[in-house]
Amino acid sequence: MNTTTLASLAALLDEQGLLAGTHNLTAEAGATPVTGADCDSRVARAGHVFVCKGAAFRPAYLTSALELGAVAYLCDEAHAAELAETAPAAPALVASDLRRAMAHVSAEAWGHPDRDVRVVGITGTKGKSTVSYMLRAILDGDEVGSGTAVIGSIDTYDGVEHFESHNTTPESPDLWRHIANTRDSGLPVLDMEVSSQALKYDRVVGLDLDVACFLNIGRDHISPVEHPSFEDYFESKLRIFDQARSAVVNMDCDHADVIAARAARCPRALRFSAEGADGADVWASEVRSELGRVSFVAHTPSWEATITLAMPGLFNVDNALAAIAVCELLGIDAKRVVAGLARAKTPGRMELIGEPGDRVVALVDYAHNKLSYQRFFSSVTKEFPGHRIIVVMGAPGGKAYERRTELPQEAAKWADHLIYTEEDPAHDPVEEICAQMVAATPAGTSHEVIYDREAAIRRAVELGFEGEGPALVCLLAKGDETRQHVGDEFVPCRTDGEVFLEAAEKYAQRP
Repeated sequence: MNTTTLASLAALLDEQGLLAGTHNLTAEAGATPVTGADCDSRVARAGHVFVCKGAAFRPAYLTSALELGAVAYLCDEAHAAELAETAPAAPALVASDLRRAMAHVSAEAWGHPDRDVRVVGITGTKGKSTVSYMLRAILDGDEVGSGTAVIGSIDTYDGVEHFESHNTTPESPDLWRHIANTRDSGLPVLDMEVSSQALKYDRVVGLDLDVACFLNIGRDHISPVEHPSFEDYFESKLRIFDQARSAVVNMDCDHADVIAARAARCPRALRFSAEGADGADVWASEVRSELGRVSFVAHTPSWEATITLAMPGLFNVDNALAAIAVCELLGIDAKRVVAGLARAKTPGRMELIGEPGDRVVALVDYAHNKLSYQRFFSSVTKEFPGHRIIVVMGAPGGKAYERRTELPQEAAKWADHLIYTEEDPAHDPVEEICAQMVAATPAGTSHEVIYDREAAIRRAVELGFEGEGPALVCLLAKGDETRQHVGDEFVPCRTDGEVFLEAAEKYAQRP
């Protein structure tokens, strides 16, 4: 039973060297039980500590949280005086490092539910969501979504809450709430994506991982608001092994030797390879692909069997091997693994719209960086021979600026025609983003700009039907998302697949 109090939280912060001071923490207030922590006043609850954080924080949020029953608040030194005036009677904990303090307080306040749940953490530049959904299909059996909690870039499900995700890895108070919900719902495993930002900014501090899975590393998320350099990005991701009991490492990725050396800190590590690298514990042989399906023979320390994936993409052999290696560490038998992978699908990941053999088909995928483009195009050109490739693509606003140069240059190597359009422009004008992508497009590459994404997809369908021979329309980056980030708003939108299917059906019915 959780017996956390305000006094014990203060003692914890003091022990961690994070307590800069307190306010109104009398002996009576210190004995107040604490049952959770929140950083969003809209979800604040009675008995919780409210965390005052973020550049957009307003003192009114604290007032609202206290009205909803929060028993105290946690803040940094810079805002302590202002917040003491806002809530003069409320107990407060003041932290010297708010992010680390928030993580420790959240874990303790929610009763360290990770001790009662097996947690698998997945990181990498590409493939996190696919591996997560493969694991979910394996662990859940025939009722996908019923027995495994998931936190990731597509959706969040913890047995209590189920919604489209806003961040790959949530802030620590939200993260620990989801882990507590997982425990309270009786779900045995939490399968979560762990972003480089979460590792760098201490969102997962204090979280014990049963398995840490490192998929790959590319040059992404390098910007003034994310990681200042590749070295910072890489080191942030490597931190996942510092809090894990076992590790899974892809021996085929760049810097595999460095990753394997860091993973050796874990008591047990398994290495996988789709290319049969020396020393791999889990590997593939007899890899075959055809339209919409991939098969291979998987070899593990305890079994070997033929695996059939119900999704295109040769690179999904890597993802499947990662899931297989995780299951080996979790003690999942071969029968469950084979059956789960045969039915595994990831929303918006290598999602085939149409039937193999149709004149125009689409692949919807979240490919959004150079590494994912390389893997995507090198695979689909082999799996869809003879198809013209028409690409609908963009780049986000406010981050990862290198994509505006790298993505046009990479896509131009493979595509017959590029259509630049909106992709979560946020506060950057979509016209400016597209202009930068046009400027980076190699000379002679067929391309055009259509700012409205639905109109861009309809144009791709038109080009597909009007050209000679079969066509593959690649709808990249948005996956099955139903919102477009514009300014400070998340504007509702239809999924790329819905728009394509409607346009294709209408075009096919033309006389």
